[in-house]
Order: sequence, then structure tokens, then C-alpha cells
Amino acid sequence: MLLDGLEAELSGIVISLNGILTGFCQLLALFVIAIGVTRALVIYLKDALFKPQTTEAFQRGRLVMGYSFSLALSFLIGATILKTMISSRWDDIARLAAIIAVRTVLNYLLLQAISKASPAVEETMAAQAAK
Repeated sequence: MLLDGLEAELSGIVISLNGILTGFCQLLALFVIAIGVTRALVIYLKDALFKPQTTEAFQRGRLVMGYSFSLALSFLIGATILKTMISSRWDDIARLAAIIAVRTVLNYLLLQAISKASPAVEETMAAQAAK
């Protein structure tokens, strides 16, 4: 009897902590996205207003946003895993698998685009620095 009460109390604590951690991961994802968008906008506006070449600024801004979105997707995957950890229904687990698959593919494609764009932006920056 005492063990059942303790188990119910611990279960309530775990569920509460899970909700807090899930919310915290989602909040971190929003924060990272907001910072990435702000940084990209600052980069673009600074270069667009003071330099004639805005193509490089556009690419650098995209890279900053890409890194931010990739990190935010990782936080959201963690939040989804935490949210589903409490549920033991098969439809929730299948939904988790689908969400993780979509987010992982998005993250992979984003990182591929970043890795392709990074050398071009670095070469342009090095050429401008040499001038």
C-alpha cells in the first residue's frame, strides 16, 4: 500500500518534470530561431546599406539562419522525444517516428546546403579581405 502511494507520487513528479523539460526545449528552439533570424537580418541590412555587393550578405545571412534552424530542429526533436516518452500508445510512438524522420531529413538537407554554401562564402570573404 505504501509502495503504491510512493509509485503514484514519483509518477506525478516524472510527468511534471517531463512537461517542464519539454516546454524548456521548445522555448530554446524559439529563442535560437529568433536569434538566428535577427542576426541574419542584421548581416544583410549592414551589408546592403554600406556595401554594393548584397549577394554575399544574402549567403552569409542564409548560413547564419541555417545553423540556427538546424540547432532549433534538434531541440524540437528532443522535445518530441520527451513528450512521447510518457505516452505508451502505439499511435503516439508512430507519430514520434514520423516527426523525427521528417525533422531529421530537414536537418540533413539544411546541413548539406550549409556545407555547400560555406566554401563559396569563405572564398568571397577571403578575396575581399585580400583587396
